[in-house]
Amino acid sequence: MRFQEIANAIRSYHPSPDIDLVRRAYDFSELNHRGQVRASGESYFGHLVETALLVCELKLDILSVAAALLHDTLEDCDVTRSDLEREFGLDIANIVEGVTSLTRMECESVEEKQAESFRKMLLAMAKDIRVILVKLCDRMHNMRTLRHLSEERQRRKAIETQEIYAPLANRLGLY
Repeated sequence: MRFQEIANAIRSYHPSPDIDLVRRAYDFSELNHRGQVRASGESYFGHLVETALLVCELKLDILSVAAALLHDTLEDCDVTRSDLEREFGLDIANIVEGVTSLTRMECESVEEKQAESFRKMLLAMAKDIRVILVKLCDRMHNMRTLRHLSEERQRRKAIETQEIYAPLANRLGLY
C-alpha cells in the first residue's frame, strides 16, 4: 500500500508525526481523484503520491506532505478551498491554493508566461516557502513522466522548467 510508503518516509525524519492527518489527506485525495487518468494511462492519484514522497525526501513538515497529496484537488476535482480549510485547516488550504495559482497561469506568449510564473512564484514564496517547495516536487515528478506528452508539450514544459523552476530550485539549494 502506497500510504505505508509515505508514512515510513515521514517517520524516517520526523520524531512525532501526525500520521492521521496525512492519512486523511491521502484518503480524501484518493477518493476525489478516483477514475482520473494521466496521459500515461496511470492513475492520477499515483502522481500525488510520488509528489508527496518527493516532499518527504526534502524532509518537509507534515502540512507540506498533506498539501502535496492534495495539491491538485482544487484544480481537478469538485473540491473548494472551503472544503480543504474545513477538512485540513487554513495552512494546508493556503499551500494547496498557492500551488494551484502557480499551475493555473495562462498567458499569451511563452516569455510572458515565464515572467508571470516567476513573479507569482516570488509572491507565493513571500507568503509561504512551502508553496514553492511542493510546486517544485510536483514539477520534478511531471518531468520524470514527460515522455507521455506530445512533443510540443514536452518542449514547452522542458523550457519552462529550465528557465524558471531549475534556477529557483538552485537558488533554494535543491540540486
